[in-house]
Amino acid sequence: MPSQILLVDDHKIMRDGIKAILRHSDDFIVMAEAENGTEAVQICKLKRPDIILMDIGLPGLNGIETTTEIMRYNPEAKVIILSMYDDEHSVVSAIRSGARAFVLKKASDGDLLDALRTVAKGGSYLSPQVSDRLLQRIQRGDLESKPVASALSDLSPRELQVLRLVAEGKSSKEIAVMLDLGLQTVRSYRKTMMKKLNVNNIAGLTQVALAAGITRFPIPVPDQKAVP
Repeated sequence: MPSQILLVDDHKIMRDGIKAILRHSDDFIVMAEAENGTEAVQICKLKRPDIILMDIGLPGLNGIETTTEIMRYNPEAKVIILSMYDDEHSVVSAIRSGARAFVLKKASDGDLLDALRTVAKGGSYLSPQVSDRLLQRIQRGDLESKPVASALSDLSPRELQVLRLVAEGKSSKEIAVMLDLGLQTVRSYRKTMMKKLNVNNIAGLTQVALAAGITRFPIPVPDQKAVP
């Protein structure tokens, strides 16, 4: 019986391309699609797909955060992260969130099918380019920035989600809607993160997020009085 796949990507052209690849194999069938992390979590609760094939760069909850949410409800879920980027922070964060595989979008059709078959059997998979680079970093002993890793180690998964969204310029109201939280809860998270990270404002939180690679691009920080 073919493994049932939940395909999660906000670009329809990418989903259609992956479905075209999977049609050449009798081992897999796309049972559902989602355009964002929140939708993916809801589908996983209702339908329990065998494998979740998910883009890392989703709007709202990104692929890593969505994986963390899915694992809260189904620790046995088999998630494969797809990414345009092969930086170590993304790879390590994906694996730590519970993903079984990390596949580059520039990988061949054969590599994607290999990853799916490996994960379907209970194994793990990294794109060859990624595994080679990680091995080199491990051998040099500089896999990640120790000061930044230490600074973030006290943050909960939910706080990391809020930190990224704050750094991307989202207001507390927007974050509350995205994460299905109360407005005061989001504001409380912000205050707690500032204390834990020893910063005094949104700009400080943004700089920490950028240094950690949680968000890739500097976001213009609005005037502090304007941030609700």
